[in-house]
Amino acid sequence: MFYGEFEHTLDRKGRLIIPSRFREAAREHYIERFFITRGLDKCLFMFAEDEWRLQEQRFKSMSFTRSEFRCFNRLYFSGACAVVPDKQARILIPYYLKEYAGIKREVYIIGVSNRIEVWNLDSWKSYYEESKGKFEEVAEKLIE
Repeated sequence: MFYGEFEHTLDRKGRLIIPSRFREAAREHYIERFFITRGLDKCLFMFAEDEWRLQEQRFKSMSFTRSEFRCFNRLYFSGACAVVPDKQARILIPYYLKEYAGIKREVYIIGVSNRIEVWNLDSWKSYYEESKGKFEEVAEKLIE
């Protein structure tokens, strides 16, 4: 559903404009509300509401008696918030999420099929440089 890479800048008020390709996908799938939370590798995960509900059900089924599950669920869900893009397709990312991801002004937004990831631009560049050489090696291990 969400594919592509886009470099963006937060506006003066700290709002993020959702890339037009993602807006089109949201319109096609009748998505009005997203949930954004702490992601892995110091980025933010942004899910359409339906996908968020699927993720929520999956993680709610984890045993709360295991410390790893409690830790993950606390950080993942406590950071989550619902966002509805305004008429100009802007969303306001809470300060604590921007702080978590190291986002100041320049961001890199990527579509990862069922989610959107929002990265600090420099963090994405570093991650990409470290990972691009492993792409084929990882593919060989994962895809048979």
